[in-house]
Amino acid sequence: MSAGAPPVAVLDDLLREDVDNSVDELRAGLPGQRSELRPEATGSGSPEVRHARVPDREQDIIWTRSRRAEPRAWLRAVVWLVAAGLHEGACETTVRIAEDLAARMDYRRGIVVYDLKGAARRTDTSEATVKRHVKVLRELGALVWLVHGSKRNIAAPGEPYMATATIYGAVIPAVFDEAMGHRLAGSGYEGRVCGVTEAGRERAVAQATVRSEARHQGRRRTEQKRSAGRCGAWVRTVRPVDNPAMDNPSSQAREPHSPGRYHRSPAVQVDSGCKHTSRERATCRTAPRPSFKISYNADGSRRTAGQTQRGIGIIQQVRPRVTWTQRASQRQLEVALRPRTDAGWDSQRITEELHSWHLTWQPANPAAYIRARLAKQATAEHQTAAAEMAEGWDEQEASGPLAASSPDLVRSVMHGLAEGLAKHSARQAELGLDDLTDHSAADTMAAFLNSGTGAPA
Repeated sequence: MSAGAPPVAVLDDLLREDVDNSVDELRAGLPGQRSELRPEATGSGSPEVRHARVPDREQDIIWTRSRRAEPRAWLRAVVWLVAAGLHEGACETTVRIAEDLAARMDYRRGIVVYDLKGAARRTDTSEATVKRHVKVLRELGALVWLVHGSKRNIAAPGEPYMATATIYGAVIPAVFDEAMGHRLAGSGYEGRVCGVTEAGRERAVAQATVRSEARHQGRRRTEQKRSAGRCGAWVRTVRPVDNPAMDNPSSQAREPHSPGRYHRSPAVQVDSGCKHTSRERATCRTAPRPSFKISYNADGSRRTAGQTQRGIGIIQQVRPRVTWTQRASQRQLEVALRPRTDAGWDSQRITEELHSWHLTWQPANPAAYIRARLAKQATAEHQTAAAEMAEGWDEQEASGPLAASSPDLVRSVMHGLAEGLAKHSARQAELGLDDLTDHSAADTMAAFLNSGTGAPA
């Protein structure tokens, strides 16, 4: 079809909203135009609009030749396509289903979920009718598949069955752009309108003129109705109102409305002078003092600026060495690591502890993670200490032999062995099990301890 010969004569009334972007006005105009939405819209006096049906392959977003559009522009194009009679199955029901899709579309990209059952319920049609007219829109090149629906379950474990939804995209075919005189940049789904031809410009001017005249006529009709109403007000006769008795007893105790249009209240008298506020306080207002946050140490003492400065100095050395802590500020890390800095840990020791956690991921809030980790460690240490105290464990007594010198440790072990062997020999004698050798192991051990080798220095 030639861009210089659009079917202006027949379709001009249907395209009055082509320049205007108001979807509400377009929808308001559809009911009055539905009688004209027939395949015979292209009369004998206008050139025939030719448009081949879009094959199944080109009804997909990858192979489509139509450009994507916003809901309002797409709905105007659907009205034009149906009115032009480009498909024998297109009718006013097609436009009604298109209105339901446009109302649910994404405003910028023109993406909509199919929702077969919901569309049938909202448009007061059957599911078969919705399927048939959606197919008509696809064959006209006004809808493309973005996602093909299936019965594959996409619900999470434990949730009810949920099939894969069909998602459509709103597109406008090239036949509409040729008729409107649009110039396109790009091709396919990513095509965009970048200008208009001379015929398109003339058409837009003619539509704007018709729309302006229609608005002026509407205004004149409104003014005539208002003037007629004002003239009729002077002719009205005033008759007394005979109100019947009210059956509601609660309304009988109410007073009538106040006379006049507005409730008039007495003027407020403001006397000069002051009563309870001193003149100095009333005229010289002091600015409120800013509230400073006071920090305290673990022992309850107030934290000084020097302690905070020392902690920040340590953090300045730790933060560059631990990568996952660099999302937090120095102040946040200083507050989180106060249990370590107050305990006298230096930057090297803190860095080693942070690396010993072996994090293979990046915490979104490093300071909060450090606080939680240190709190967990403190809780575990407290529970261990409480358990040892309940069992009567004395760490100093238990670690005493390990702290002794080597000769004392050896001598203590040998004494223990000697006592053990003596008890074992006595037990064997009670049972009548004599040793097979003539030498007593306990006596040999005692002789060794009493000799100069095992004696303390």
